[in-house]
Parts: sequence; C-alpha cells; structure tokens
Amino acid sequence: MKRTQRMSASDPASIRFAADIIRAGGLVAFPTETVYGLGCDALNPDAVARVFEAKQRPSFDPLIVHITDRAMLEAVVKSVSPTASRLMDAFWPGPLTLVLSKRAHIPDLVTAGLPTVAVRMPAHPMAQALIREAGVPIAAPSANPFGYVSPTCAQHVMDGLGGRVDVILDGGPCLLGVESTIVSMTGTWPELLRPGSVTLSEIRNVIGPATYTLATQKIAVPGQLPRHYATRTPMTILAAPGSRPVVHDHERAGLLAMSQPNHRDDQLCAMEILSASGDLREAARHLFAALRRLDEQGLDRIYAEPCAEVGIGLAIMDRLRRCAMPSN
Repeated sequence: MKRTQRMSASDPASIRFAADIIRAGGLVAFPTETVYGLGCDALNPDAVARVFEAKQRPSFDPLIVHITDRAMLEAVVKSVSPTASRLMDAFWPGPLTLVLSKRAHIPDLVTAGLPTVAVRMPAHPMAQALIREAGVPIAAPSANPFGYVSPTCAQHVMDGLGGRVDVILDGGPCLLGVESTIVSMTGTWPELLRPGSVTLSEIRNVIGPATYTLATQKIAVPGQLPRHYATRTPMTILAAPGSRPVVHDHERAGLLAMSQPNHRDDQLCAMEILSASGDLREAARHLFAALRRLDEQGLDRIYAEPCAEVGIGLAIMDRLRRCAMPSN
C-alpha cells in the first residue's frame, strides 16, 4: 500500500499540491460541507477507475461531479433549464446536486453509462479552492469503503482508505454531516432522488411541484441502493420517537438517540445522543460520527430512535433505513 499524505486543507501550498495530484490522475480526499469526498479528474477515465477501485465501488453506481462556477458547468452538461437555473440561484454553492443531460466527453464510468450526470457546486471554501486550482471538474463520491458509514472528518477517511489515496486534505469536521440533496431535472417534473440538507419543502418553495417516492426502479444517482451508509453492527429502528429498546438476554446493545432520554437504561452498553435538545439539523451533523462510534463498541445490535420525517428528518430516516437493511 502507498503512503497517504495528510495535509492541512487551509494551507494554500497543500491545495496546490493536491491539485497537482488531481491533474496527474491521482486521488485526493477533501472536505465539503456535507461529507468528505474522494476526488479525481472527472474527465480522466483512468483516474475515475481508481476511485472505484479504492472504494471497491460497483460500476453501476454513478458519481457526482463537483464544479466551481457556471462556466465549468457548461463544460459538463448540455443545457440548463429555467427551472434548474432557479434552483442553482437559490442553493448553489451548497448541498444540492442536480441531475442533468451530460456532454458526450464525460466518461461513461462517471455516469454508470447513463445519459445524465449529477453535478453540484460545493460551498466549502477548501473544496472550492481545490477545484479552482485543479482547473477541472472533480468527480467525488464519499471518501469511505463502499456501503459503509460516510466520513465527516479526515480521521474517518484515514481509517477507511488510508493507503489507497494519495492525499487527504484535513479541513476539520463537516458542517452538515449528511450527503447532498439530489434532484433530477430530466423528467416531466423535478424529482427528489435523495433527501439531504436542502429539504423538499425548500425546493418546492423555489420551483413549485416536485415529486418524491421512496421506491426506485434503477440506480440513477449515488445513495439509492437499499443497503447503504451501513454499520457492520446490525441495526434495528425503533417503532416511534421516544421509545426504548427491549434488549434481549446477553445482548450487547447500543442506542442511537435523537434527543436526551428521560430515563437511564442500564441494559444498554453504549449510547449516542445526536442532539440534547432534539434539534434535527444538529442530529444530522452528528449522525455518521455517532454511528461509527457505536460500530466500534463490539455490540451485537444498534437500536436507533426514529424522528419525524419533516425537513431534514427525511434525510436522517433515509440514511437510517438503508443502514438497517439486512445484508445479503
């Protein structure tokens, strides 16, 4: 295995070095406001293949292409509708990914052979600096082994992919903690394909009607597999907010709680509280790091308290359901 260099993302020299790695076909893990991404030159098929190899990611799962401005967007997609443009004006840069018709030179491996490409303009200044310095769009899934809990700090990346990537740019903890909202603009109506920090109600406030269904017939964007964002420890989602697990005899159990419990449960071996006050945005920010800590406790099962599926609660429950899906 190669030696992975961990560098400060706030150091301009580190950004320049990482950009050189990107242009040379290498892999750079970098911070965004959502989670850490594993980036490569989106126009270099060999570099894109290295991302799939490093993550052990199946080729049917497309990547998101990250850009810095509308000029770079025009080099990636064929056209932008007025509706898509309104969403960009409202939420870019930020945690919103749009699915648009791709230009022919975008490698098929990036899009899993689909005629569309998922594009976003991250708000994180260090992500922006890396893309600008590299001068190319950067294809980047989350910087973790495929299917596992997404990384929200540089150490998570080192733990999962150390030795498989060239550089990790350390920008501290991610501000939001869940992946971007994904909206397809290629159908009759805009369609929410993956919930995230930009909520369905916020999207509808900008553009009017937009659809969302849990079921999907095919993998069109990242994060649509039934089991994803998953801990190695089996998870059970509890029946209702505020409910507590019935722990079986000799079961080492942990609890993922949305808010501060009203009482102590001596049957639990571990507990993670996502937000003492029950604030769902704070809960989302802490979700993946808390899941990782529980997964490191040698538990037999993680019990997860659900939350209301409104606003960002929709994204939290999407991630928990995929985490709790039994592995084949």
